[in-house]
Amino acid sequence: MPTTAGTLKRVRVYGRTHEDVRRQLTKLLEQADRGIPVAAESWTVAKYLTYWLEHMVRPERKPRTYQGYEGVVRLYLVPELGSKRLAKLTAQDVRVFITRIRAQCLCCKHGVDAARDEPQCCARPSGGCCASRISVRMVQSIHAVLRNALESAVREEVIPRNVAKLVKVTTPKYAVNRGLSAVQARQVLKAAKGERLYALYVLALCLGLRRGELLGLRWQDADLDVGTLEVVQTLQRVGGALRFVRPKTCVSLLLHLGVPPDMVREIVGHSDIEVTMTIYAHTSLDEKRQALGKLGNALA
Repeated sequence: MPTTAGTLKRVRVYGRTHEDVRRQLTKLLEQADRGIPVAAESWTVAKYLTYWLEHMVRPERKPRTYQGYEGVVRLYLVPELGSKRLAKLTAQDVRVFITRIRAQCLCCKHGVDAARDEPQCCARPSGGCCASRISVRMVQSIHAVLRNALESAVREEVIPRNVAKLVKVTTPKYAVNRGLSAVQARQVLKAAKGERLYALYVLALCLGLRRGELLGLRWQDADLDVGTLEVVQTLQRVGGALRFVRPKTCVSLLLHLGVPPDMVREIVGHSDIEVTMTIYAHTSLDEKRQALGKLGNALA
């Protein structure tokens, strides 16, 4: 069989019955006819995830993104799936894994209860789990990290398909916060009057910028004559150190340019279209200026 390294490799198949072996052999021959090579190296899930983090995530993603991915790989993916052969990972394996982590008690998994002076959960002699479960959002993140890693393996022709895509997980519901009323916003600005960071409070109320985006602003990013503000960096704490990194880009702009929402979701890596459409507004620059003008009048 042709391999991803451009060489030929003798592939052996095993099965309990003659029919099992025939089915596997037929599948390999079909892949060869379609030009799909077999992996030149026998990867385990743990070994590939380590390679993926070091050679794809670290050089291409922001430090905080790498930090988040590394934590998911270390705490969940490697302990649960790391010993499995990457090429033999199935959708059923992923589904069982997701079900298992949903049922785990977090304080027992991470040894929190065992470290307490007086155990409150499974470490008690009488047992009795406190049922501290992983959140829906975290389950979605774990699934997304695995899906992204396997997609990279598909692109590099290490595996023929991404089995994590075949498994659907529940997505969290993103509630739209009511926010402050105009009266409350005026009270905040009145209380902040005279503060050194008064301009920051105004921007937070009017533009809804993230905290890291606000803290990354400089006077040179604002053109007061034209009335524009450009967010070119954001302040993040990564590994205990503060760093300036590029801000998140272009979702609203992509939507405004008529790019289909499902394509925007793929570009920015959202796991669900609802996330894209809920978090980001589909408005034009002129519409935003009109809205901000009304808001300014209301807060005056």
